[in-house]
Amino acid sequence: MSEAPKRAVVIGAGQAGGPLAGALAKAGWDVTLIEREHVGGTCVNEGCTPTKAMIASARAAHLARSSAPLGVHAEVRVSLPEVVDRVQGIVKSFREGSENGLKKAGVKLVMGEARFSGVREVQVTPHGGEAYTLTADCVFVNTGASPRLPDLPGLKEVEAMTSKEILHLKELPAHLLILGGGYISLEFAQAYARLGSKVTVIEAGDRLLPREDEDVASALRAVLEGEGVSFLLGHEAARVSREEERVTVHFGDTQVQGSHLLVAVGRTPNTATLNVEATGAKLGKHGEIVVDDDLLAAEGVYALGDVKGGPAFTHVSYDDYRIVRDALLHGKKRSHRDRLSVYTLFTDPQLSRIGMNRDQAARSGKKTRVYTLPMKNVARATEMGETAGLMRVVVDDATDRLLGVTVLGVEGGEVGSALQFALQGGLTASVLRDAMIAHPTLCESVNNLFMSTPEVLDG
Repeated sequence: MSEAPKRAVVIGAGQAGGPLAGALAKAGWDVTLIEREHVGGTCVNEGCTPTKAMIASARAAHLARSSAPLGVHAEVRVSLPEVVDRVQGIVKSFREGSENGLKKAGVKLVMGEARFSGVREVQVTPHGGEAYTLTADCVFVNTGASPRLPDLPGLKEVEAMTSKEILHLKELPAHLLILGGGYISLEFAQAYARLGSKVTVIEAGDRLLPREDEDVASALRAVLEGEGVSFLLGHEAARVSREEERVTVHFGDTQVQGSHLLVAVGRTPNTATLNVEATGAKLGKHGEIVVDDDLLAAEGVYALGDVKGGPAFTHVSYDDYRIVRDALLHGKKRSHRDRLSVYTLFTDPQLSRIGMNRDQAARSGKKTRVYTLPMKNVARATEMGETAGLMRVVVDDATDRLLGVTVLGVEGGEVGSALQFALQGGLTASVLRDAMIAHPTLCESVNNLFMSTPEVLDG
């Protein structure tokens, strides 16, 4: 008599939940996936896919407007409804592809709400249907996070947008106010400035991007200011108000007015309705599900992606899936705590970060060499007419191996990824300095980077 298949309940069809549900189903598990709103999670529906598609439209407009120095003269007219329709068409295609993949794998997809009623016990309420209870050998939570709205007087009355609502806006803001100066804020700020809006970014802190080296953050700010984005740093909003078509953000005795308000001050894990405590799991101070090295929150209960806190990136969520898949299906164990920190900010120029930056190297306790090359010294960047930014690599002086990479420059994400391969592959600075790399490419500048005179830090 054959053994009954293991049963799994997956809550949330994000970039960990969807792939994990499919992998378990293909391995013979009985898998039910409950999704509240849409398959694909934040990335496909409200994050990476739509924002980068919109950024592509904004970049096309910018390149056309700024092409005169290259001898190309163009007139530009932006149709925001056409931009949004294209963006949402791509989203729909990606979402449907994810849904079809789940169905082919044999996953039972339920659109509805899920709530824990015990350890490995989930109450499911389908949209328009009656509630029922599922029990499972394992439950996997991948419910992601949502834009956080601060406790700011007047905010609910002014029809403020988050990163979710602004993607559907078909009226170009005359003056877009953005509350918050983080990564999401800067991408939208540049995109809407390029699409034709006046943009003001309001940040309570005294500088942008405090996780980055100060000269890198300053260089990016200078680029955005050069494109018309205004910054109010050190300005903490006290309240907001609306009068007819104008939104006002008040700072004590001063204020700034605009036509639309985007709030981008962080994200909150989606745990409020899950009743996670019924499993014995704990929530952290920001509402995140606390997990151990194996992503276990309680017996048989896992949390993956943004809902567990930490870096909120698609590639992190997807790697959480791989960790759990390999542990359950292939007997391989790896901790999520051992991963290299890696991300890209999709402003233009892009900002790529892998591992340690200069500030961290100075505090590391290691003797390091820091190589920096301005993008204006990169031949390919000059040929393209896009010379803003710099390349920076931190090298362990004892081993000559790479410890960290920062690339603020044209296609910085691609150049940074190439250097990530070198870092993870254990290549030394000397090998990269002398490597024969095709000319003229952006990556060829790695030769020049490691031929420059480094700054030596004793940590």
